[in-house]
Amino acid sequence: MADNRIHVNIYTDGACSGNPGPGGFGTILVHIDKNGIKHEKELSEGFKSVTNNQMELLAVISGLEALKKPCDVTLYSDSKYVVDAFNNNWIDSWIKKGWRTAGKSPVKNIELWQRLLKAKEPHNVEFIWVKGHAGHEFNERCDTLAVNASKSLNLKEKIM
Repeated sequence: MADNRIHVNIYTDGACSGNPGPGGFGTILVHIDKNGIKHEKELSEGFKSVTNNQMELLAVISGLEALKKPCDVTLYSDSKYVVDAFNNNWIDSWIKKGWRTAGKSPVKNIELWQRLLKAKEPHNVEFIWVKGHAGHEFNERCDTLAVNASKSLNLKEKIM
């Protein structure tokens, strides 16, 4: 991690009632400044008809897009789909194969993966998987944000 960058922890979660169905995401950014003061920012949004994986991806995208300058990021997610795509180099393989999986079928949510790659580009990002619904403070808070967003009266029609 570079010395001149600030470090930000990003916690994410997605929720969906039905798959597809109404869904939402919750993201929390945490930064402790040089004076030891903790700064937190919460993001959430709900959509009418989405999948859980779309919400997991959008939670990560929203957190990274909220950063105003290049940062060192530790990103926590309970989505093996998201974390393994980077930690197991699936994403690199998909790109090399023209956005095809190992089984030669098209990768789902290509537009979101591409948006995530663009949002990630200026940052040093470490992806860490956390077990969902296991008492992790920030994961539980993100889950609450995501579920509440999915139940909003103002659900958006489209993600992009």
